[in-house]
Parts: sequence; C-alpha cells; structure tokens
Amino acid sequence: MDTVTKEKIRSPAVAGQFYPANPNKLEEQVGSYLFDAAPPAGVIGAVMPHAGYIYSGAVAGETASHFTVPGRVIVLGPNHTGLGSAVSVYPTGSWQMPFGDVPIDEGLASRIIDSIGPAEPDRSAHMREHSIEVQLPFLYYRRGSEFAFVPITLAMLDERTCSRLGEGLAGVIRESGDDILIVASSDMTHYESQQSAKVKDTLAIERILDLDPEGLLDTVHARRISMCGVIPTAVMLFAAKAMGAAGARLIRYTTSGETSGDFDHVVGYAGLVVHK
Repeated sequence: MDTVTKEKIRSPAVAGQFYPANPNKLEEQVGSYLFDAAPPAGVIGAVMPHAGYIYSGAVAGETASHFTVPGRVIVLGPNHTGLGSAVSVYPTGSWQMPFGDVPIDEGLASRIIDSIGPAEPDRSAHMREHSIEVQLPFLYYRRGSEFAFVPITLAMLDERTCSRLGEGLAGVIRESGDDILIVASSDMTHYESQQSAKVKDTLAIERILDLDPEGLLDTVHARRISMCGVIPTAVMLFAAKAMGAAGARLIRYTTSGETSGDFDHVVGYAGLVVHK
C-alpha cells in the first residue's frame, strides 16, 4: 500500500474501548440493541449518543431502529480534541472498522467543501475523535450492507455559522436528488446529579422537539448545559427545517447512572428523530 493510500484510510480510535474490536462480538452487541421493525418513512435527521456502548448503546440502537439507513449518510460530531479546522470534512478514502472499511462519499464531501464556505477538507480533527466513529456500527448493521458517508467534526460555532452550514447542507442534499440522512452525534449533560441532568436535558430536548435550533443554542448557553454535541444538533435542525421537517420525536432518554449505579455524577443520553 503506498503512502498516499495509507493517508486516506483512518484507523479506529476507540475500538476495544467504546465498543468491541472483535467483529463478531461487535455484531452481537449492536444486534442486541437494535429492533427488527419497519421504521416510519420520512426521517431526515437523528440525534444519537456517542459514549461507550455499555452506557449509551441501548439508546443509540433503539434510535437507529426508528429510521431507514440510506446509501448516503452525513454524520456530524463535536470536536472533543481541539484539532483541525472549525468545520472539518474528511474528504476522501475510507474509515477502517472491525467489520470492514466504510467508504467516504467523496463526491458529496467535495460538493459540501466547494459550496459551503465554513467547510474545509481536514483529516487531523478526525484522527482521535470518537463521536462519529461510534455511530458507524449502528448504521452499518441497521442497513445490513455497505453505505458511504461524510464525516464532519464541528468546533464551537456561532448561530449564524450553524444556520449557514445547515442550510448549505440542505441545499447540497436537494441538489443531489438522493435520500441522505443527517446524524448528529451528542451526549447530554455531563457529570451532574441525576436530578439536575434530567431537568437540564429536558429543556434542551424540548427545543429539539420544537425544531428550534436557535432556542436550543440559547438554552444550552443560558442554562449552562454541558451538551457536547449542541452544535451538530443545531446544524442538523437548521438543515432539517430547510428540507421541510414537520416534527421530531424523542425515542429514549436515560443516564449513565442506570448502568453504573452512580446517580451523583451522571451523563445523559438522548435519542431523537426528525421527520417530514
């Protein structure tokens, strides 16, 4: 394999930590979280958590069971590492996963980079970032076959930039003429009591259910809600509204305390879908 090809392939950052590195064990675990049901039509966006599967896998799996995974997916994740550009699009190549390589939708990535001002081709923001990687097994096993995706990590952006990016993504999707799902990766409140987390997270969830990205950003800021993926979620909502979203549905909410037994320092996890 030549150097150029190697540079285009991203190795897993958290396999064996957040989820099993063994493909058989990974399929078994993810399969235990998925429901064999026909999801409703018209889902254009989703919010899914990105913690270790022992904590948030059930929420992610139940959420993924409520939408059909098309052949093309955009996954928006927060930038926990601080590396790379503010809007970092992984442009070409593929991501290695235990079940095989997931190809980048290079045409879609190129169109996003060329037509949306804040978006830049960048790999460095993705190399150690887990928030997008952990979504791929749920999308892969839910679809049951290969799909191509565009991973985009987002730093802290202002409302205007979120709106510009979301509406730009909507325009690219409309021009493609294809069914393209947008997944926003986010956990909710971090390391507060169960009672405090539920109160704060309910406020944020209400804004998502109202398809109110401006209100979500304002609420998270005003109430100091440590929702790490608020920017990806807001961008997804701006895009969904531009594509004619009519409503949203909360699939499941829980906290890490339900698994760990520690209700004094929990992390909240919510799964939601946005539909036409």
